[in-house]
Amino acid sequence: MHWIPSRQVKGSVTRRLLGTGLVLVLVSAVAACYKAPGTARDQLIFISEEREIAMGVRAFREVLRQARLNENPEINEMVHRVGQRIAAAANKPEYHWEFAVIQDDRMVNAFALPGGKVAVFTGLLKYTQNEAGLATVMGHEVAHALQRHGAERVSRNILEQIAQLGAMAGAASGAVDPGVLQGVQNAYGVGVALPFNRRQESEADQIGLLLMAKAGYDPREAVPFWERMSGCPRQMIGKLCFRSAAAIPEFLSTHPSDETRIRGIEYWIPQAMRYYRPAQAAVPPPAPAEPYRPEIGPMPRGY
Repeated sequence: MHWIPSRQVKGSVTRRLLGTGLVLVLVSAVAACYKAPGTARDQLIFISEEREIAMGVRAFREVLRQARLNENPEINEMVHRVGQRIAAAANKPEYHWEFAVIQDDRMVNAFALPGGKVAVFTGLLKYTQNEAGLATVMGHEVAHALQRHGAERVSRNILEQIAQLGAMAGAASGAVDPGVLQGVQNAYGVGVALPFNRRQESEADQIGLLLMAKAGYDPREAVPFWERMSGCPRQMIGKLCFRSAAAIPEFLSTHPSDETRIRGIEYWIPQAMRYYRPAQAAVPPPAPAEPYRPEIGPMPRGY
């Protein structure tokens, strides 16, 4: 055991604190440049969108390499049809959209990664039941990607582990190691259900409604989908009929309760209905001429 003079210890600690402080200042300066599309909410993001897209594409390839893909042509055709409509409404030309159906009846989930990579697990289909239900999910997940919620989550996670500066340097410089890759997958809900916080979930619900409406799907169908997910009729959620998860107080949860979520969706439906035109054909509509700029109203009370 070596004795270290107190002055040397203080100098070492000071250098570490200064280094950490400098990193925090630099990160804050970069993060201040980002606003959430449509909401203008300040976002803590220091990974460029180009880098985020590259990581998303790589993560998607890794998921598909390990997954068992569904081979039912009718299911795949439906997912591609709905996906292409949502993609046209999103109007993100730099994304090269791809859609996959992963065969896993136990996984009730879907995800959209940066770069336009979308996957749906077959376990979700018993709840979607129809194309409008599927559009509810895909609009929600694509909204997460458009709003860069995963990059926001990755950035916060890295800040929480600021001592591991190598991870941040790798993300900024372009090097992607398996740990960062796994973090991207987790941040966008690959293999887990509803990982985002309540504000992000609410943004995705709101913008997802606009996307499905613009894609030609009735946004009012979002309510019965979430009723099916909750296992309860709308008027009974949180009362005599509830899932075990509903017993968790909302303030302890990372996402809105079923009742809060449906109440928010009902609040935003009139806004989304202004964009709804029933689809006339089973082919994707042309991409809108204007860039993606959703009109966002105020959050209802309780968010």
